[in-house]
Amino acid sequence: MKDKKNKVNDDIFSLEIKDTGVIKEIKKGIVKITGLPSCSNGQMLELGLDLLGLVIGFNKNEVHALVLGDETKLRIGDVVYGDEDSFDIPVGNEFIGRVVNSFGQPLDGLGDITENDFYPIFRDAPGVMDRDPIEESLLTGIKIIDTVIPIGKGQRELILGDRVTGKTTLAVDTILNQKGKDVVCIFCFIGISSSSFLKSVQELVRGGAMDYTIIVRALASSSPGEQYVSPYAACALGEYFMYQGRDVLVVFDNLTRHAWVYRELSLLLERSPGREAYPGDMFYLHSQLIERAAKLNVELGGGSMTFLPISETLEGDVTGLIPSNLISMTDGQIYLNTTLFKEGFKPAIELGLSVSRIGSKVQCSAIKKVSQLLKVENARYKELASLTRMRTKLSEEVEAKIKKGQALRALFIQDKNKPVPIEEIIVLFYSFYIELPQIMENSLREKFIREIYRWLIKYKPQLVEKIASDKDLSQDVKERLNEAFEIFLVRNKSL
Repeated sequence: MKDKKNKVNDDIFSLEIKDTGVIKEIKKGIVKITGLPSCSNGQMLELGLDLLGLVIGFNKNEVHALVLGDETKLRIGDVVYGDEDSFDIPVGNEFIGRVVNSFGQPLDGLGDITENDFYPIFRDAPGVMDRDPIEESLLTGIKIIDTVIPIGKGQRELILGDRVTGKTTLAVDTILNQKGKDVVCIFCFIGISSSSFLKSVQELVRGGAMDYTIIVRALASSSPGEQYVSPYAACALGEYFMYQGRDVLVVFDNLTRHAWVYRELSLLLERSPGREAYPGDMFYLHSQLIERAAKLNVELGGGSMTFLPISETLEGDVTGLIPSNLISMTDGQIYLNTTLFKEGFKPAIELGLSVSRIGSKVQCSAIKKVSQLLKVENARYKELASLTRMRTKLSEEVEAKIKKGQALRALFIQDKNKPVPIEEIIVLFYSFYIELPQIMENSLREKFIREIYRWLIKYKPQLVEKIASDKDLSQDVKERLNEAFEIFLVRNKSL
């Protein structure tokens, strides 16, 4: 009798009470449901045995939910169950080196992933008192960025430009440069083609970046629900490591496509369109994501999460709704110019429209010294360069300034997928600081830029080690560099 009573009690405690509803309509990734009287925005729904949904709106008659998967598995009249939990995804250390979808499920065929915890994809950003000032640099290995547009750990720096101007390449190079720096990188692909995705992944694998990188994939062929959720899922994965006290870099490629998906969903939901047919809550959609980047204080572990969102412009128009919204949310932007790209100036960064609101605060003292006037020099060269096109007779002073600008542009040009260490950047731009490349012939200058760092490693390794460790240009370092430059030039002039 006692055993029977216990069995009854066990059965009672195993009961689970859930809200229920019935699917009324299915349309392009959206389902309309009657019932679910206690639902809330962002709530998870069980649409079938292996299919989830997400509540994205409701009125007094019906609930609107986003299908997170293949909607062809659903039928009108199917029963829907409401889940009291928020939409959580698995997170953990084993995700590093893996390719997952928007729900944290592996896509690379390397087996299951054991999670350490579950994090909600929609989460409030850290408050002001939870943050510390951004004071540490996140080096990209891209000379023009690390000298003129520095990025700090915890910053949000927008990358924008027209199609095929090198936006994704900048992000890939930045991830490649984090090798050995104990930074967890997360690359979130949103609405991208399969070929572009494979090309980027191949570069990461070739550079050994998958040892510290997580890829969140929602291709153009994925459902609208997966594409909509993917950046928030990537952010949740990053937050796990940030709250473990680690530094995280998250790339969103790209948020323009994410906005297109949301516009499509909103139009299907018959919400009133606003500017460029986007819904009224378009700004909130991205701001709730972008604000989650942070540099946490010591009490919360001191971790950081840096965002590099990518946005696409149309014919260089940065005043479009999505680019202008993102510019207002971020701490600066890197603008890639199509004209510069066609001229062969790569990375094609337009310094006149690019800015970092963190500025030189995160730079080491050596970079601060050698990069103070680089932006001014570049702007001055652009003004004077038009005179050479007119074949006007120039004064010696103007010719000297043009040569200086040409030398600076030669220093800025960089091959893709070849990030440059900070000590090499210091050496190259110190040479510009003492006006050395400006007085060289073009062939010698190219050889100097290409080979001086390797020459120093071979013949002056202690000097390179000192620059790398101190990141300062003391009088002793300057004298030793001047001497090394002189020896290098004497040897190569005679060749």
